Amino acid sequence: MRIHATQQTSLELIARMAAKYLGSPLDLAGLKAVPRLTSPEDLPSGRTSQAAQAAQIVASGYILLTVDESIHSEITQQPTEQLAEDEETVDVVLIRDGEDVKTNRNCVPQSGIWTSPYDGLVFTEAHKLDIDHFVPLKNAWMSGASEWTDEQREAFANDLTHPQLWAVSAHANRQKGDKGPDKWKPPLTSFYCTYAESWVDVKGYYNLTISDSERDALGSMLDDC
Repeated sequence: MRIHATQQTSLELIARMAAKYLGSPLDLAGLKAVPRLTSPEDLPSGRTSQAAQAAQIVASGYILLTVDESIHSEITQQPTEQLAEDEETVDVVLIRDGEDVKTNRNCVPQSGIWTSPYDGLVFTEAHKLDIDHFVPLKNAWMSGASEWTDEQREAFANDLTHPQLWAVSAHANRQKGDKGPDKWKPPLTSFYCTYAESWVDVKGYYNLTISDSERDALGSMLDDC
């Protein structure tokens, strides 16, 4: 397959992300030999090694270069009631992301110290935080999740293994909404690297497509890493 100039830039972004996990540069020419990952159910269920994560990013990233860009302009109604995270998942995220978290007799977080990674705001009451789907559910739906089963979409919405769920300030979560990195970036520029890496991690793992505008925004965020 012939690689155009814009695709070459995308390959460089993918290679840069993989190098962060592998700790060494990646040969762009080698991307042609990477096999396709098929669907979330075919991927490993637990935490993967750094090398495996890099391989997933490269494999998925190469596929993204050949996907029809028109999918990102579609307006599709998604079944949001099947995608919302459950209460137990919310509790786990709050306990995981907080410090000195105190729970009630039902193990529901009540108090602690939480720092919203998007804007740096600090909270001491659990109910004042939102749990953000890092790759928004609408974005995921339009970039591949519409082809999944209900079980796969539910698993994605409750994924505690990958950087898909974050305890953040309600204000930042409302501002972000269903926007990707091309339409919204966290107020804290010091979080840009983590934000961009997490976006590629999640989309790469789940074989979700990345639009050209998303890819450009990610590259810009990674420039200072």
